[in-house]
This record gives sequence, C-alpha cells and structure tokens, in this order.
Amino acid sequence: MPSLRTIVNGVLVSALLGGASAYADDPGATPADPGVWRQHHYSFEFLGFTSTYSCDGLASKLKLLLLAAGARADAKSTPGVCASGFGRPDKFARADLTFYTLVPASEAKDGDGAPVGGRWSLEDLTDQHPHELGRGDCELVEQFRTNVLPMFTTRQVDDHTTCIPHQESGSNIDLKFESFTVPAKPPKPS
Repeated sequence: MPSLRTIVNGVLVSALLGGASAYADDPGATPADPGVWRQHHYSFEFLGFTSTYSCDGLASKLKLLLLAAGARADAKSTPGVCASGFGRPDKFARADLTFYTLVPASEAKDGDGAPVGGRWSLEDLTDQHPHELGRGDCELVEQFRTNVLPMFTTRQVDDHTTCIPHQESGSNIDLKFESFTVPAKPPKPS
C-alpha cells in the first residue's frame, strides 16, 4: 500500500503536468502576470496638415486608437471645445481622454486598481487595421504614438509610419508594438 507521502507527491505531479498540458495545447498561451489598471487624463490637441477633423470625429478616432492599443474597454474620448462647432472640421480639433492602461503590479501606486491578470499582446496599427483607420489618419497616428502611447506599458515598438504633409498618397501607417493588457474575452457560444 503506498504511503500518504507517495500519494500526495503523485497528486502534485499530476496537477503540475495537467496545468502544463493546458499551455502545451495552446502554444500562444502564457501564464498571466499580475497588473493593475492606472487611470489617465489627457487633453489631445490635433494639428495636422493633411486631414482636418471635427472635434467629435477626432474623439471617435482617438477612442478607436485607445482600444486598439490595449486600453480598458471603458475608455472615454469626448469632443473638446472647438471653434467650428459640432460636426464641422476644425484646424485645431481637441478631445479629452479618460482611459485606463494596465501596468505591472510591481509598479502599482496608491489609487491604482485591484490586481488582474495581464498578458503581452501584439498590436498592429496599419492602413485599414483597425478597419476605420485610413491613410488620411497618418498624422493622427504619429501624434498618438508620441503623446499617448507612452502612457501604455509597451515593448518592442516597431514604427515605420511615414506621413507626407498635404497628401495621402505616399503616406504609410505602420506601427507595431506589444502592449501589456488584459486579453479580450472570446465570444460566448450561442
């Protein structure tokens, strides 16, 4: 008859191997790293030469970029005060951003949220990815990369974005990076 110690060791080994096989079944799966959500407020002022946005149009594009970069799903991008009014292009369009990004738990500060499991996710901003992004948004992506992306926890930033002022042809959106975030939940089967 096996001893209690042998049984316990066997159970532990089975549990460890069972957990490892779950990761072996999904080569992209990695264990979650603890992270905390950190809130950011930013007033984004767009100044471009090629495209002009209304303040509400700018707010909509910025929310798209926030979510594509790995911000929490409740990100808010509200139109700022614009001289041209709602729905009209404005040379100095503004939007006020309130969003959360995931930071490693080791960098937590007072006021950051409760720990959650985070993973590194490859993000890709290109022409038509996300679908609503086009060449005319090139300067916006450049300004987002410079002013907002540093608020995210990123690594391996690979930027080959090239914007040619006053023309869309020849402009190229090509920004790739890994963002520390909570992976999107797969849709529930119906």
